[in-house]
Amino acid sequence: MSAAPSIRPLRPDDLADYKALRDTMLAAHPSAFTSDATEGLLRTPNSYGSRLGLERAEGGQFTLGAWHGSALLGAIGCERDTRIKVRHIGHIVGMMVRDHAQGRGIGRALLAECIALAQRAEGLQLLTLTVTAGNLPAIALYEGFGFVRYGSLPRAICVAGQYHAKDQMVLAL
Repeated sequence: MSAAPSIRPLRPDDLADYKALRDTMLAAHPSAFTSDATEGLLRTPNSYGSRLGLERAEGGQFTLGAWHGSALLGAIGCERDTRIKVRHIGHIVGMMVRDHAQGRGIGRALLAECIALAQRAEGLQLLTLTVTAGNLPAIALYEGFGFVRYGSLPRAICVAGQYHAKDQMVLAL
């Protein structure tokens, strides 16, 4: 892979590629995600349409993809609640980079663009995320962008009978 991947918001015609990426990553890294691979396989590509945020004029709801040609190498999402009291908070979800593409700055590029888009969203003031405790590369990436840990949920997920804590992190925009 010679050229840097292009980062752009996903469109409806990208949903099959997004589902394929998600299915692969959920299966390969079960403790990294709250979603389950078996449940994910049952979903259709179109079931992820709300993640595109096309109906959200105020912004803050989107999924970005990192593309090398026609290959989707990674993705990151930002979800935003519509309720008045909490719509100032965005939640980063589904950060993933294909195994063969890791270590090339793709996650960093996705996170940088995600933060930039969130900063332009009307009224968005905070970004939160959860990361599996002990995932030191991911934690270092998030801390490098200014995220700080504000809590940890022990036994947040159970994978094959083993519990994993999730660290909770926040970034003021």
